[in-house]
Amino acid sequence: MKDLTDIPALMDEIGRRAKAAAAELAFAPSEAKTRALEAAADAVWAARADIIAANEKDMEYGREKGLSDAMMDRLMLDEDRVQSICDGLRAVAAQDDPVGAVLEEWDRPSGLHIQRVRTPLGVVGVIYESRPNVTADAGALCLKSGNAVILRGGSESFHSAAAIHACLVEGLREAGLPEDAIQRVPTRDRSAVSELLTMTAYVDVIVPRGGKGLVGLVQREARVPVFAHLEGIVHVYIDVAADPQKTLDVVLNAKTRRTGICGAAECLLIHRDVVDTIGQGVVRALLAAGIEVRGDETLQAIEGVTAATEADWGCEYLDRVIAARVVEDIDGAIAHIGRYSSNHTDCILTEDDAAAERFFERVDSAIVMRNASTQFADGGEFGMGAEIGIATGKMHARGPVGAAQLTSFKYLVTGDGTTRP
Repeated sequence: MKDLTDIPALMDEIGRRAKAAAAELAFAPSEAKTRALEAAADAVWAARADIIAANEKDMEYGREKGLSDAMMDRLMLDEDRVQSICDGLRAVAAQDDPVGAVLEEWDRPSGLHIQRVRTPLGVVGVIYESRPNVTADAGALCLKSGNAVILRGGSESFHSAAAIHACLVEGLREAGLPEDAIQRVPTRDRSAVSELLTMTAYVDVIVPRGGKGLVGLVQREARVPVFAHLEGIVHVYIDVAADPQKTLDVVLNAKTRRTGICGAAECLLIHRDVVDTIGQGVVRALLAAGIEVRGDETLQAIEGVTAATEADWGCEYLDRVIAARVVEDIDGAIAHIGRYSSNHTDCILTEDDAAAERFFERVDSAIVMRNASTQFADGGEFGMGAEIGIATGKMHARGPVGAAQLTSFKYLVTGDGTTRP
């Protein structure tokens, strides 16, 4: 590897190696990829003490930087979370290989037989902040889908990511796959990010995982395509036909289970006809759970609710805060979501099938839910084993980006001396 202080040369070499590895991975046997991921999971578990020790260095760095409690929670690894990393690697290993899958096939009157089959994208650049598990998730999903990956973790997770990355490379080595298939940018220098965003000769897509500042930077500066979501401004709407117990359970889980993830509820919308019943009960339960509720004028009548401002609508708190307002009806909720949503995840709580259908049809988010916690907005919970991110755009990938979403396709056309008249 070149001098770490010469960032352009360093990134050029990483890109060149990734491109060469991607060419080999495109036709790597499924069995080899599976073996690499299983071996990586074994290596992670065997190295768990070293990974947790490396993570403690990152935690100390985070404390010195004054990271919020939510960010520190994202950063922290313990044995249970290391076990989850291993489980994620094994889950991706067990999935069907998407590469080469026939999506469609048909015959033409001309005599041609045409197939549309999945192919890898090539080289994926993943830029992420404090969550060290992204190192394993991104590496696993890219490998499964036949892509080489360049990982650029945040300065906060520098040591954790290095320890996990070493285990992924061990898995590649054991399976006889190119070690350059999963590379990590070995520097905290921010100029490496700028280089990665403009490496059009090597990189086929960028996936940012982090806060609004990081994602905004990537979307502004990238010269290669981006799969991203800028914010997770997640709404939960309590309909007039909501079930009280389901509503209480779902709202509390959606907000309080983990406040620092992109699927955490950030805004509660309450149908006017249930404000004094279900709505009041839910708001009081949130307050009792230690959540700051910033409400509109109607909800401020509940003791403990503070006044919301315009800035609270469309705010991603990633903290123990939620905005709340009363809407006249389901269309009022849909209109509010249409104005303030980030098109990530939005939920309706209702027992009315017609209301749910209306909400599903008219809310244009990547994930739309009914009577379920928005904390399920996660590739692992969708059965993808893991996710490389949530995409809120409409080109190519949308929602949780798993192995299948990290592929493109090509057409295989077969004739028998067939000519066109």
